[in-house]
Amino acid sequence: MEKRQLGNTDMHVSVLGFGGAEIGFEGATEETVKQLLESALDAGLNVIDTGECYEGSEEIIGNTVGARRSDFYLFTKAGHPRGVGSEDWSPASLLESIERSLRRLRTDRLDLIQLHGCSESVLRKGDAIAALQTARERGYARYLGYSGDSLAAKYAVECGAFDTLQTSISVADQEALDLTLPRAREQKMGVIAKRPIANAAWKENHKPIESYHHAYWDRLNKLHYDFIRHRPLEESIAHALRFTLSVPGVHTAIVGTAKPERWVQNARLVEAGLLSKAEFEAVRERWEEIAPATWIGQT
Repeated sequence: MEKRQLGNTDMHVSVLGFGGAEIGFEGATEETVKQLLESALDAGLNVIDTGECYEGSEEIIGNTVGARRSDFYLFTKAGHPRGVGSEDWSPASLLESIERSLRRLRTDRLDLIQLHGCSESVLRKGDAIAALQTARERGYARYLGYSGDSLAAKYAVECGAFDTLQTSISVADQEALDLTLPRAREQKMGVIAKRPIANAAWKENHKPIESYHHAYWDRLNKLHYDFIRHRPLEESIAHALRFTLSVPGVHTAIVGTAKPERWVQNARLVEAGLLSKAEFEAVRERWEEIAPATWIGQT
């Protein structure tokens, strides 16, 4: 699998990374996750990204592939110590969270620790950033990142404190292409694309039951892309993923799944490489024609 250097870091990351949210929220078994991650690592994936608030994700990753720690780069996130929405950006809480993550993941050092979606005001205050810097000084993490979108992500890029930016980039989420990515490229930051296939929100012929997918469903109905309307599902998902990987400055796209067979499918989707210039511009032009300013990055 193609590898790209993650900005100014020494990490050469696979263009597809594994996102650990689904295995936590969907309650995947250790047997299933072991099969999934072992096959992914064997096929060349070398990025595993998770977060403290993804329920049991960190533990199950540590339990299933902790013994293969040297085979992959390990990223996690901090700031929600008691689950999604339980924000605590105090230095003490962040450092305690990172120490718990190390224990859960069965490692003595993370390759990347990321602030998980804190606001611009929190970033400007500086305490949360200082906590991550302390974690790096203690040897808990090699690099520091910010995971988030819109104006907070813009400040995270401009402040110079972070090595990487993880942000939403997809055919249904393109704010970052103008707001944050040009400056990130100038600063040679690593860029990690989250939600890179817009949750395949079009895979059903009806609005998804899960509200998490509603914003993308609504946007895609208005964008009305030809490749979604006229191609089989797998081809349209491949086109969407290849679009994200074709965005200048993107180094890896984090795709989550709790289904072992899905990893093989995802790997196959990128075999055709990047979109042509015409294909890429067609998606961009449609976005610029249809998308209002209110279509900001989705967390």
